Amino acid sequence: MTWIYWTLLVSTALAVLFRLWRVLKERDALLQEKEAIFNFVHDVSEAFAESTNGVPQTDFLLKRVLFYAQQTAKAGTGAIYFREPDGDTLRVRAVAGLFPPIAGSVADEPEQGDGFFQRVETMVRNQLARTGEGLVGTVAAQGTPLLIEDAERDPRVPCFRSEFLQIQSILLVPMRFQNTVLGVLVVVNRVDDASFIQADMNLLQALADQASIAIYYAKFNEELDKKRVLDYDLRIARRIQMALLPTQIPQAPGLEIAAFSMPAREIGGDFYDFVTIDEDHLGLTIADVSGKGVTGAILMSICRSVFRAHAPGCLSPGAVLKAINRVIAGDIHDDMFISMLYCILNTRTAEITLACAGHPRPLLVAIDGRTVPVEAAGVAIGLVEADVFDRRLQETTVTLHPGDLWVLFTDGVTEAMNAEHEEWGLENLQRTVLAGACAESAPQNAPKAGCSSAIVARVRQELLAFAGDVAQYDDMTLVVLHRSKG
Repeated sequence: MTWIYWTLLVSTALAVLFRLWRVLKERDALLQEKEAIFNFVHDVSEAFAESTNGVPQTDFLLKRVLFYAQQTAKAGTGAIYFREPDGDTLRVRAVAGLFPPIAGSVADEPEQGDGFFQRVETMVRNQLARTGEGLVGTVAAQGTPLLIEDAERDPRVPCFRSEFLQIQSILLVPMRFQNTVLGVLVVVNRVDDASFIQADMNLLQALADQASIAIYYAKFNEELDKKRVLDYDLRIARRIQMALLPTQIPQAPGLEIAAFSMPAREIGGDFYDFVTIDEDHLGLTIADVSGKGVTGAILMSICRSVFRAHAPGCLSPGAVLKAINRVIAGDIHDDMFISMLYCILNTRTAEITLACAGHPRPLLVAIDGRTVPVEAAGVAIGLVEADVFDRRLQETTVTLHPGDLWVLFTDGVTEAMNAEHEEWGLENLQRTVLAGACAESAPQNAPKAGCSSAIVARVRQELLAFAGDVAQYDDMTLVVLHRSKG
């Protein structure tokens, strides 16, 4: 009996020691994982204060996250797929080790040889994972982790020819911030040849969730910095563009001109200009580039430069518009065009010769209060071939009688929108022009000398009151010419 007792005692002692050894081993593993998490949190918090040497802070953080993910999961290789601006695709933004190209076709696998590792990484970085498709896309769409312990038996996992790319075990966890999946963290093959387990997945998901907070705000800060730089550049561009508008409006005996231009964005695509042709003729032009923002502003400045080059000394507005179309139409994108109206005013006779390239018709406001749109055939610059443009363009001549008004405008004036999605319209423009004209004599509301500035101010005031706080899509430009009665 004694030997049985001692056998049981020794067996029990060995079992206790083995269990203690396992507990100590698990404790050491947990301490290592705890240390890794603490180091990760500390590292990420310092990343905001450190210089990234020109590397975007988001990429800087993603590399650190991947480094700690590899350490924590004892993974041989890994990658982070980050969501692209379109919201539907993900691209690799960080990669470690020889990561297999799991988001593409196995048939595109590079052949082994010199530069094999570099070709594989290039392929991985160029591949896009679409939300809802493949391993990465599924995790991104569902927002839940995916653990495949025996990848070689799972049909969802691609199988590569090269032994360096074979996948034995794979773990994917979403990088979540609130209800948004920012990306997917993927690790492949443990270095000890074991499979990833549930504990690896739980730990990696915790790490990814913590990292996502820092990455979200890093991305937010990057976008904020970009916006600051863009806003500064746009302010400079606006100053340059405003300098291109006439600083002084020419005047002639018995004639008064006033104008204003308000871009819908920081910079716009509208412009107006004046040019002295000879001692008896003055050119007035107004134009609207279909593209807005920086693109429209660049095309506007080109159009103005070509106009300034061809207008002096030429008494045919149609010839000037044809020259502009020939010069710049070939450089205009298919989805862009320029509407332009050019008038040549005889300052002695008040006769106006005009040509219109698809621009809103000018208004002739007579002394008796009648408002007549003046017809002038033509198609916008950049829409058709040069010979078609030339055939369709026609010149028209009108004469301003004493007291008459000549009103040029872009469609941003009549199409200005209020909070109820109502347009200001041509009728409101005509009414405001007449209301801004000062009555000198019968009939009522007939314009008198010196009222161009008053009309421009009145239109601007009513436009702003009508639109209120509603952001406008189109630029607004107005030019008013008045022939006095004296």
